[in-house]
Amino acid sequence: MTSVYTIGHSRHKWEHFLALLKQHEVELVVDARSRPFSRFNPHFNRERLRNALAEAGIGYEWRGEALGGRPDDPLFHRADGGLDLDALWQWPTLQRDLNEIAARADSRRQALLCAEEDPMRCHRRFLLTPPLVKSGLEVLHIRGDGRLQPERELAPLL
Repeated sequence: MTSVYTIGHSRHKWEHFLALLKQHEVELVVDARSRPFSRFNPHFNRERLRNALAEAGIGYEWRGEALGGRPDDPLFHRADGGLDLDALWQWPTLQRDLNEIAARADSRRQALLCAEEDPMRCHRRFLLTPPLVKSGLEVLHIRGDGRLQPERELAPLL
């Protein structure tokens, strides 16, 4: 089965984060943060991260506008202020980005990046994983200790 990985940078030191990517042979980091900056770990700020990954031979794409989980458009928010996932999943921009990720999954090992280490607490699991799984991909979460946590082993979504 073709796989897509996810990873949260958490408060990892750069060397540890890079070791996780290399351990799992990640070739491309797809940044799914709406705001690609870290107050506590500036090595995860967008430009600095892009440059450091390039030095390590790993590609970088920022896709936070669509994949970030913090859309500005009120159309994507429920009356209680929460995200309307059904509306977001129908958004052509989100669908386009997820389709591109799925299309290249056979040829390039990529990891969707966010800040949260635990996928059970992150939008990359609740917003991005369901459509990827629905398209036939296996989603594997790279944990901070280096192990892979397959999506199928986590609690059912929605």
